[in-house]
Amino acid sequence: MKLGKTLKELREEVGAKQSEVAKALGVTSGCYANYELDFREPSLDMIVKLCDFYKVSADYLLGRED
Repeated sequence: MKLGKTLKELREEVGAKQSEVAKALGVTSGCYANYELDFREPSLDMIVKLCDFYKVSADYLLGRED
């Protein structure tokens, strides 16, 4: 899965820091960093929050569509 790479690319596109995204999602900076590094997989609820935050579909976020 390339979720971490996709999250990093999306974050850089919006010009946000990891800490800013983490705060908006209600998680710690370390937790969000672990998503980008693929050390931790987000829960289904968090995937929904990530999709809403970045305004992308779950299929896009999970690498199922371009």
